[in-house]
This record gives sequence, structure tokens and C-alpha cells, in this order.
Amino acid sequence: MKKTPFLTKDKAEEITAKYPTPFHIYDEKGIRENAKSVIEAFSWNKGFKEYFAVKATPNPFILKLLKEYGCGCDCSSMAELRLAHECGFKDDEIMFSSNDTPAEEFQYARKINGIINFDDITLIDYYEKEVGDFPETMCCRYNPGGYYTIANQIMDNPNDAKYGMTREQILEAFKKLKAHGVKHFGIHAFLASNTVTNDYYPELAGQLFELAKELKDEAGVHIAFVNLSGGVGVNYQPEGEGNDIYAIGEGVRKKFEEILVPAGMDDVAIYTEMGRFMLAPYGGLVTRAIHEKHIYKEYIGVDACAADLMRPAMYGAYHHITVLGKENAPETETYDVTGSLCENNDKFAVDRKLPKIDMGDILFIHDTGAHGHAMGYNYNGRLRSAEIMLKEDGSYKLIRRAETLADYFATLDCFDELKGLFN
Repeated sequence: MKKTPFLTKDKAEEITAKYPTPFHIYDEKGIRENAKSVIEAFSWNKGFKEYFAVKATPNPFILKLLKEYGCGCDCSSMAELRLAHECGFKDDEIMFSSNDTPAEEFQYARKINGIINFDDITLIDYYEKEVGDFPETMCCRYNPGGYYTIANQIMDNPNDAKYGMTREQILEAFKKLKAHGVKHFGIHAFLASNTVTNDYYPELAGQLFELAKELKDEAGVHIAFVNLSGGVGVNYQPEGEGNDIYAIGEGVRKKFEEILVPAGMDDVAIYTEMGRFMLAPYGGLVTRAIHEKHIYKEYIGVDACAADLMRPAMYGAYHHITVLGKENAPETETYDVTGSLCENNDKFAVDRKLPKIDMGDILFIHDTGAHGHAMGYNYNGRLRSAEIMLKEDGSYKLIRRAETLADYFATLDCFDELKGLFN
């Protein structure tokens, strides 16, 4: 089986004539259709809201596009908070879920009236000291502990994860927050990343709904929402099925009606914080073959590197590759597809069966719409690549220019002395 790119060879050649490779490109049509599906899948819950995980793809054009569908923003840093706020997200459209949080980030989150999600019970006293003003609605992150086995996860098991509070701690946290005047409470949890199964959200929802009932009774608080966080993944492989968001939504609905409705808690809103599911399949890294090497293996060198897409180097993650214009050509060759970094793990594919690649061929690396460009870096002085939106009408728009050497050197104290070298 093969994945079909949303970009054709002719369109790629048109774009590269203006914007050289490498660059990340996004499919506006696919993003819009997927956002509609997510909203529809949870429409049974009157308070449902998807808080897009800004960390996945922090680009204002994408945030504003998702805002059209009623999405909010899940933020975890000052930069993400500022980006969401400047894009027009206000008040409870912003969820601040951070850990090991600096005081100034709590202060800013409170200033813009976002929903603050405490990762640890000690942060309540820290917040009181550094901010002091407790809003009426706050949230706490729960870690159930134990070990969780589910398809294709890439995150540590809860018992090994640094996130969240124990059962005893979240109960104490709710009581402390209630004493500070908090009136409406949220519960948040995250068990695994990139699960490719329709059972993950319903299973998590069942655990959190039971916890919500218990905390309501034991702490005497109003549970306003349950945040299922992220974890709903995509199938990076060319074979097999991906997640069915409608089946997932229906599974959560059944748990809701089984657990919360009989408890008189049918006013609880369901929140999600998906990044990967919302964006990953609707982005690709476009790169050109520039070198070939024949030693103990066959290598194809491209003009992108792990600084453009870290996941294969960091996780050994699979990303499918299409040689544009050769979609139907026989896969007669076995290549390692590499970048130029001084690291041997700078490989987009290892022993990958592909059509014969000629120098100048354009490669489309699939499923980079989330945690692709966002995880880029500057090792070896490699510069961050551009981002382009392929619009529904077939036109395209540069939504982030490529970095320049002037950008790279701009933070040096001596840059003024060197500035003339990079004009």
C-alpha cells in the first residue's frame, strides 16, 4: 500500500521555482475537513471544545484557521500563550497546561484570563506566592500511575511520566483551591501519545469520569469539565487503518451516559487537546535529492535534515516517502535517505524500498504537519525551513519564511559588527 501525497509533482515544481526546498507544506482543505469532523464527532456534548495543542504546529495562520471552527489553544509556554492571545483567542479559549512553570508564565496566563491547569500540587502555593489571584475556574492534571499498554504509543507509561498528580494529591489540591475561592474545577490527564486505536479516549474518559464523581463528592466541588488532553494519533505507516474520530466520539459518549449522567453530572463539558490528529496528515516536508553515495549501502542525500524533521532521528519514527512523479514506479532500490548533519542518525529512512531516485527528484515526506517544523533546531548552523499553505483553490501562500544567516547571528552581542557580512 502507498500513501497519496496531497501535493503533485507539477505543483511542487511550481512552488519550488519561487521558494526553494526544503520547506513544510500544509493542506488547507484537509485541515478544514478534519476540524469539521472532530467538532461533529463530539457535538453530542454541549460544552465540547477542542483546544489545539499549539506545540504541534505554532503558526498563526493555522491557529486562525482552526479558530473558525471554534477551536481554542492548548499552550505550555510564554511564547505559545502570547501567540494564542495575539491571534485573537481570549479568556477560556486558552488552556495553559505547563509543567515546571516559571512565575512570569503563570502571571501572564492569569493576566489574559486563560484556564490554568496545575501539573503538581506544590504549584498551588507557588502560584499563591507569585500571582495570588485565583480565578473562579481552575484545573488539575491527574496521573493514575501504573503501566499502560496500547497501540503505537511513544510516551512513557504514567508511572514513569513526570506529569500530573496522584489520586490523593488531586483531592487535596481541589480542597486547597476551593479554600482559595475557586468554584469550577477541571480534571485533565494524558496517558500515552500517538495511540492508533479507537479505544484510548473512551478508556481514559471512563477513568476520569469515575474520578470526577468521586472528587465532586469528596471535595464538595463542581466539576465543570473533563479534559482528555491529546494522545489520539495517526497511522504513519502506509498500511493499516487510522483512528475513526466518530467512533472515538461515540465511545466517549457511551461512557458519559453510563457514568456521569446517572450521577446528575450531565453539565460536564468535554475538552480535547489534539495536535497530531488535527494536523499531522495535512503537512509534508518537501525536499530535493542532491547527492548519492555508494559504499556499503546506497545513500540518497537530500537538502533537508533532522533540523527540519527531528522525529526519525529522535524516536526512530517512520515517515513515508513519495518520490513525486514516480508514485507508480516500481520500488526497485533500497536506500538510506539522509540529511547533512554531523550525526549518523540524521536519516529520514533506513533500508527503505523506493523507486530509483535521480538527482533533482523531489521527495515528499508524509505526515509532518504536527511536531515537524515545530521541533526544528539549528545544530551545525542549519537554518529553519519555510512553511507554506496549499490553499483550497490550488494557490499557495508563504506562512513562515525560511531563516537567514542574519537571523541566526542576530542574537550575538557582536552582530552589529558582523551585520554587513549577511546583507
